[in-house]
Amino acid sequence: MIKFICYLRCTTCQKAQKWLDENQIQYELRHIKEQNPTKEELRQWAALSGVPLRKLFNTSGLLYKELGLKDKLPTMTDEQMLDLLASDGMLVKRPLLVSDDFTLIGFKEPEWEERVK
Repeated sequence: MIKFICYLRCTTCQKAQKWLDENQIQYELRHIKEQNPTKEELRQWAALSGVPLRKLFNTSGLLYKELGLKDKLPTMTDEQMLDLLASDGMLVKRPLLVSDDFTLIGFKEPEWEERVK
């Protein structure tokens, strides 16, 4: 079963969920703010996505900006980044679409269509 990890107030997440529903793709919904990803989940998702760990950060988020992460991330280790991401789901870029063999970060319809259909 595919996991759809989102923040329900996020308009991009709403578009992604609408796309999943319209395309009759079954998924398990997980609210990222209520159920923070664990460090191990984040490590696995980054590996499955093929992107550097820093790409898992929600750079548009208020918390990201409040913490001044734009300047701090370049000097952080992977472990420090994982600890930070696991501390608050609002730091994680969303939506995420997670299966056993891939993770998609953010909603790019052509990419989702290629992987899911």
